[in-house]
Amino acid sequence: MFVAGNFLSALAAVVDMALTFYMWVLIIRAFLSWVNPDPYNPIVQFLYKVTEPVLYPVRRAIGGFGLGIDLSPLVVILVIIFLQQFLVATLRQAALRLH
Repeated sequence: MFVAGNFLSALAAVVDMALTFYMWVLIIRAFLSWVNPDPYNPIVQFLYKVTEPVLYPVRRAIGGFGLGIDLSPLVVILVIIFLQQFLVATLRQAALRLH
């Protein structure tokens, strides 16, 4: 059972780091949208390629509420925080029970 507990503990750590990394990528992309970056910059292209598949469906689902502001990064960040608080915490608790 120690192996399963260690696996779940490691999985929780990796999921937490991946979610945190993605949240920072979203934050950077949101800041870049304020400064009108060069669309041919490889970093800007990477940020758009990594975030657009997640942001586009959220953007379509919530619309803009007529505000002219894209709230999809905020919604996705809130989902990430939820996943960190629920999923990662659940994995850590399951790992502790298996130790």
